[in-house]
Amino acid sequence: MSVCDVPVLASIHRSALSERGRTESGCPHPIRRQRQRPERAGIQADTTTGISLTARTASRSKNQGRVAVDTHTNRADYRLAPVQFSRLTKRGVLLGLSVPQLVALSIGTLTIVTALYTTGALGVAWTSPIWGTAAVIAGIPIGGRKIVEWMPVVTRWAWRSGHEQLTYRRRVIRPRPVGTLSRPGDAAALREWNDPESGAVMIHDPHAQTLTAIVAVSHPAFALLDPDEQHRRVVGWGRVLAGACRSGRIARLQVSERTLPDSGTRLAEWWKGHGINDESWAANTYRDLIERAGPAGERHATTIALSLDLTAASRHVRTQGGGMRGAATVLRQEMTALTGALRAADLTVGGWLTADELAVVLRTAYDPAIGVDLERHPLVGRSLATAGPVAVAESWDHLRTDSAFHAVLWISEWPRSQVFPGFLSPLVFTNGILRTVSLHYLPVRADQAARDLRTKKTELISDAHQRTRIGQIEDAGATAEYDDLLHQEADLTAGHGVLRTTGLICVTAPTVDELDAAVASIEQAAIQASCETRRLVGQQAQAFTAAALPLCRSV
Repeated sequence: MSVCDVPVLASIHRSALSERGRTESGCPHPIRRQRQRPERAGIQADTTTGISLTARTASRSKNQGRVAVDTHTNRADYRLAPVQFSRLTKRGVLLGLSVPQLVALSIGTLTIVTALYTTGALGVAWTSPIWGTAAVIAGIPIGGRKIVEWMPVVTRWAWRSGHEQLTYRRRVIRPRPVGTLSRPGDAAALREWNDPESGAVMIHDPHAQTLTAIVAVSHPAFALLDPDEQHRRVVGWGRVLAGACRSGRIARLQVSERTLPDSGTRLAEWWKGHGINDESWAANTYRDLIERAGPAGERHATTIALSLDLTAASRHVRTQGGGMRGAATVLRQEMTALTGALRAADLTVGGWLTADELAVVLRTAYDPAIGVDLERHPLVGRSLATAGPVAVAESWDHLRTDSAFHAVLWISEWPRSQVFPGFLSPLVFTNGILRTVSLHYLPVRADQAARDLRTKKTELISDAHQRTRIGQIEDAGATAEYDDLLHQEADLTAGHGVLRTTGLICVTAPTVDELDAAVASIEQAAIQASCETRRLVGQQAQAFTAAALPLCRSV
């Protein structure tokens, strides 16, 4: 793999992650005086200057946010500052209990009270299976969730299994409507729109009311750059996310980094154009090495998908004529702004994907074995109408498509200790494993973010009083969660933008055994990156669409 093919993902994730987009449940935070804490990586992107916030207060760390000036070279030395991520938010309705837990405990309590007032102690004994089961499912965790919180997932899985919705077989004889994508499941409603002005293909989701375009980007190796250049690249990516926060019309921004089997075509083309084939021993050895090493290697591909919220941009769409043409015009404006921001961040923009290029991306996601042949034959397999899978079979913890098995992992915890830019390198540079790392950025309006923070703060204060009344001891985790809220509130007041971020990893392998081994390797790589991952169960098909396909789909 050449230096230019190294993806940008390992270098860009630190400047915008703070409030993770994820399921929140349980465990509120008590009220204590704000302590002097190390710096955190926030969801804050500076909306006044467009610079990602990396150091909130210079006095919090003597090495953070410092700019040293070399008197001999008259050059500013920007030191990379370590950052600390916010904790996973765990909020409950009352005393850290989620709604399902409160429902289960209420049923158990009501059963005991009813039995006690009707038949006395004997009735309480006879109804013990009911209130005992309610107490067990509300209090015992399995896989990081309480048993009662698993019930919606298990119920939906059982319903889909009973209605035979876990398998998909393409009907090759029945034609599909023009303009539709050959996708299984809830993604079957997606429509394509070929923009005549930009040449890009736009994906319309009529249910979510979004219009999405995808751009290919590349970047030199972040780890090989000097600290000054690394700092500049990180700040540049912060400007990109700041632009997404200021727009108000962007529904989602998805960054995907994929590893694909390499056919060796690019190495062969390079040797053909630059090599000296004089039949010497060195030339013959070099040519044989390229022929053997090329097909056995891997290549990295990075894309950024931009999703326009048609509901938020409805007024602008009507101004541009309405309909899909008006929506495409508004999306082109956002595409132009994103392209300029990416180039200012020293990212090489490869162009917005056309229908043929997107067809290859979708086809190789479902059928990785065909990727080498498609690269060698650039005129084959370039139709979105036939880019979908032929067969899909969903299991509890993995998904099987045409020629591969897939498993999706969720990054449930980002680093709690201080880390530097590039901390995701163990995940990005895992050799011998086909995987896709996707980050979904959801910009939040400032007014909505302020309301959410006020709501959380009110809940924290109420829970603190309840804990004090019942004599419950405050733990360090709850205190740290409250301190995170205070930092986020201060940053929002200072004018920084808000992004909710979800991290997904799709692991691919040809067999189930190899898939389990690859998942174990990725989990170890996540530990090296100071992250915690969980394997999603009961929703692998929907998670695969969100993680492996650059369509800005949610789980």
